[in-house]
Amino acid sequence: MQQILLAIDDVSLPLRKNTCLYLSKPTVRQEPVLLPSPTDSDAPDNLAAHFYGTVLYEEGKFRMWYYACHRGTNPDWSPRKKQQIAKPQDWLLDAKEGYEFLGGPLCYAESDDGFTWNKPALNQLLFKGNRDNNAFELPHTIVSGAAVIRDDDDPDPARRYKMIYEFFPDQADPVIEQYGTSPSMACAVSADGLQWTVTALPFVGQFVEHCSFIKHEGQYIVHSQVFPGTQWSAAYTEGGAAGGRTGTAHASYDFDNWPDLWQWAFALPEPADPEQRDAHNAYDQVHLGVGAASFGNVCVGVYGIWHSQAFGENFGKISCDLGLLVSNDGIRFREPGAMPGQVFIHHDDSPVTPTSGCAYNTVLCQGNGILNVGDETRIYHGRWRNVGQKAEDVAMHYHAEVALATLPRDRWGGLGLNPGVEEGTICSAPVVVPQDGVIRINADGVSGLSVDLLDERFQLLAGFAGGQVVGPDGLDCLVHWTGKSLAELGGQSVRVQVSIQKTDEALPRVYALYLGASEVGS
Repeated sequence: MQQILLAIDDVSLPLRKNTCLYLSKPTVRQEPVLLPSPTDSDAPDNLAAHFYGTVLYEEGKFRMWYYACHRGTNPDWSPRKKQQIAKPQDWLLDAKEGYEFLGGPLCYAESDDGFTWNKPALNQLLFKGNRDNNAFELPHTIVSGAAVIRDDDDPDPARRYKMIYEFFPDQADPVIEQYGTSPSMACAVSADGLQWTVTALPFVGQFVEHCSFIKHEGQYIVHSQVFPGTQWSAAYTEGGAAGGRTGTAHASYDFDNWPDLWQWAFALPEPADPEQRDAHNAYDQVHLGVGAASFGNVCVGVYGIWHSQAFGENFGKISCDLGLLVSNDGIRFREPGAMPGQVFIHHDDSPVTPTSGCAYNTVLCQGNGILNVGDETRIYHGRWRNVGQKAEDVAMHYHAEVALATLPRDRWGGLGLNPGVEEGTICSAPVVVPQDGVIRINADGVSGLSVDLLDERFQLLAGFAGGQVVGPDGLDCLVHWTGKSLAELGGQSVRVQVSIQKTDEALPRVYALYLGASEVGS
């Protein structure tokens, strides 16, 4: 397997002199890639197409699972599904008949290019008189968060695809005991990603509002958020105090059986005074948790920077940006660089489609949306129009859509020279050289780069000084040592040290190092 040493990963590339990190700014496509269906249709997503979801790229096709919202109730719900929505929606202000809307169902879309999507008829869910829609039939009425992975390591083809979704039993009347009373997560499997079977409800009665689902180093990992200080969230900050929204994770080696344990994944700073800590207080918090993606030996994620306000009349003042994170174990994430709270995608750079005559804040959201496709990194994300909590405003103006930001592959940020200096160095932690492998560099200004290989104790390995980076600049520039082959070091632990020299050409930037097979993409 190829090892990736990203410039933003200060565990894999921890050592430096006269160099610093320059974070990249992604290009955001202003037009949404997926919109809700028309308001006057009977489609299950005629209010919102939320990217609390997933995009996968398989065999030349893009596949999306997303969370819909619809206006009005579905008269075709079975009695058990009607039971799950028997209670009124108590979070809406001035709720009254005619302004009903519901979260769910989960829906599906496909695309050849990832920009233009179609919503195929799955013929599963009877919805307002027909099954000619793209919704999944699941046992729960109110659902959210379609987090899907393709698990090729599972020997059972009926379990090739695995999904975590959230279900909401808190509106059931009477209570359905097997579902509990707190929103929580369900596990489902599928042979094709279309026909789903629920296999487990691992945390019945416990609040789990997830963001993403990955498999990393053999573990299934679900990232979610908690509201510290609330009994229903069952989490507290230091000293038993409340706190703002915070990222957490559940992990298991068995998809159907999860340890009844969780851990912190990522948090923003809390006020020093515990009395000021609260999810409804006005300070930045982590919305939804980490939207993570695994790239073998490293994970990259984005999180919501929730500019919090009290719920109620002030809810409409809330906006949300996206911040950048990195992890080596897939559970504990950190921000790259030394400046916490930096915005990666600002909500003004990825604004939700406006509505005439009204100015509403944009809330960006994340899920299983990061993937590499060819020479490009794609960051699919959601953006919804924050119209506040008044039922009439929600019914008239609420809207959510799927958006896309891109980078050249793996160019999340680059290591380059400090301002005003002529030369510098970066050095990796020890890494094992693959058998019959090569080293490639994702870089600009490669004429100013040279590569030494050191042992774990920083001693130069004979013959591996001054390796030249073969130009031109690019995403996969081969490193070459005259008269030597990297295969001579196969299986050994080495440090990769890159010297950076200022030239008259482009300023050198190192975005990633790759240790892998001799063929690109192997």
